Amino acid sequence: MHADNESLEPLPVEQAELAAEVFRMLAEPTRVRLLWALLDEELPVNELADLVGKPAPSVSQHLAKLRMARLVHTRREGTQVFYRVENDHVAHLVRDGVFNAEHAGPDLPRHHQGEAGPLRSAKRRGDA
Repeated sequence: MHADNESLEPLPVEQAELAAEVFRMLAEPTRVRLLWALLDEELPVNELADLVGKPAPSVSQHLAKLRMARLVHTRREGTQVFYRVENDHVAHLVRDGVFNAEHAGPDLPRHHQGEAGPLRSAKRRGDA
């Protein structure tokens, strides 16, 4: 057992329900990809749509759900709305989920090779 867990109180039902809602939001691949793209910087809807290869209206709907679940935060600049991950806990959750998934394959996970990064990094490498 992890040493930090030894002193934890039992998890209240309400908190478990809220945590389950967060996991439900992460159960959709496009939402995980959006959050992954937002790990290092805030981005507007159109750029996010390009990064995940989905139409902007669809991306906006996903972002609205992520916002209601308090996984992303918005900032308006003129007519554009910029999104970013809500806090470090969300960023760690997304990174850990993606990194854990990489362990399902037979190869050494990218994050152990020091090459893991947001979607735009891979896309920009290919553009050059």
